[in-house]
Amino acid sequence: MKSLFDDGIAAQYKNDPLGMRVYTSQLLGREKSLVLHGGGNTSVKIDNTLYIKGSGWNLDTIEKGGFSPVNLDVLLKMATRESLSDTQMVAEQRAAMSDQSFPNPSIEAILHAIIPFAFVDHTHADAVVTLTNTPNGKALIQKLYGDNMLIVDYVKPGFELAKHIYEITRSIDWDHFVGIVLMHHGVFTFNNDAKHSYEKMIEIVTVAETHLAEHVTLACGDCEGKEDKSLAEAVGIEAAKLRGCNLFPLLIDSPRAQLFSILPNLETLVKKGGLTPEHVIWIKPFPAIIDGNIAKGIEQFASDYEHYFKANASHEHICLDLAPRYAVIKGIGIVVLGKDEKESRIIGDIVKHTITAILSAEQLGGWGSLTLAQMFEMEYWELEQVKLKK
Repeated sequence: MKSLFDDGIAAQYKNDPLGMRVYTSQLLGREKSLVLHGGGNTSVKIDNTLYIKGSGWNLDTIEKGGFSPVNLDVLLKMATRESLSDTQMVAEQRAAMSDQSFPNPSIEAILHAIIPFAFVDHTHADAVVTLTNTPNGKALIQKLYGDNMLIVDYVKPGFELAKHIYEITRSIDWDHFVGIVLMHHGVFTFNNDAKHSYEKMIEIVTVAETHLAEHVTLACGDCEGKEDKSLAEAVGIEAAKLRGCNLFPLLIDSPRAQLFSILPNLETLVKKGGLTPEHVIWIKPFPAIIDGNIAKGIEQFASDYEHYFKANASHEHICLDLAPRYAVIKGIGIVVLGKDEKESRIIGDIVKHTITAILSAEQLGGWGSLTLAQMFEMEYWELEQVKLKK
C-alpha cells in the first residue's frame, strides 16, 4: 500500500490540526481495503477536547462538521468506571460535547481518549484482519511486527474494549509501540504528527499485504456478468417474502465468487465470523446457501437464523427479520439482497472483501473469526435494539 500523503496539500493545514485531521482521514477513507461504508474512526486532541468522527460519517467524505467535540477529562474518567451500558455511554459522551449540534461521537471515543497522542487512526485493514482470522493469527502477527506492536485479544467494541485497553496499558510506555492490532477487528496507529500516524498505518498494512502476496494465490475478483440475471431476481423474490419489502438483487459471479461457492466446507465456513465485527450489521452473521432449490435455501436460512437468535437472545431482545442479506448459489456465485440499489451496493462491497479474506485465510491454514455468540453481541447491539423498541 502506498502513502497518499502530499506535503504540498498538507502545508495549508500547518496551523489547523482539525483541518489536518480531516485531510488524513479522507486519505484513509479512500483506501477501501482499510475501511468500508462508515467503518473505522479517527480523532485529534486539541487542548482539552477530543474531536472524533461522529456517527453517520464516512472517512472518505468527512469534513470538520463530522468531528464531534468531546471533553477529554470526562472521557478519561469514564474509562475508570467498572461498568457502563452502551446507552449510558452514548448519553454521557453526548452530554460532554461542547456543541450539541454535532453528531453522536464514535463508540470508540473513550479508547481514543486513552491513547496519549494527538492523532489516532483506526481502520479495519483487510490484510491485517485476514491474518488475525487464521488459526495461528496471533503468533503470525507477533512474528511480523515484533514486540513494538501491542496485540489485543478480541473484546467487544465500545466501553468493554476501552476498559480492557485502559487496564492493560496503565503501566506501559506508549512510545515503545508503533500501533495496536485488535484480533479479529482492526488496527490503531497514533502519533503527535498526523503524517506519521497515517504513514504508520500504511506501513503496518503493507507488511501484511506483502505476506499475503507471498503465500496466497487468488482468482480475479472483478470480472462479472456471465450468468443469467434472472437467477438473482428469483432469489430476490423469495427473500423479499421474509424481508417484507421489494429487494434489489445483484449477482456477483466473478471467478472468486464462483470459487467461494464451491468450497467443500462452505456450510461451516460461513458461520465462523465475518471480516470485522461491525459488518454484521450489514450482512447478518451468515448467508443463505442455495443448492438448486431457491425456496428451500431461503427457508433453511430463516430456520438457521431463528435458531441462532434463540440460542443467544435474552428475553429483552427483539428478533430482526429472517431474510438473508446475501445468498451463495453453489457453482454460480453470490446474490446480494439489499432493499434498494444503495444498500445492495454496500452489501456487495462488504461481501467481496469478506470472501477475499476467507479464501486467503483458507490458504494460510483456515478461516476463523468470531463465534456466533460474539456476532450476536454486535448484531443485537443495545443501541440498535432501542431503536426497534421505539
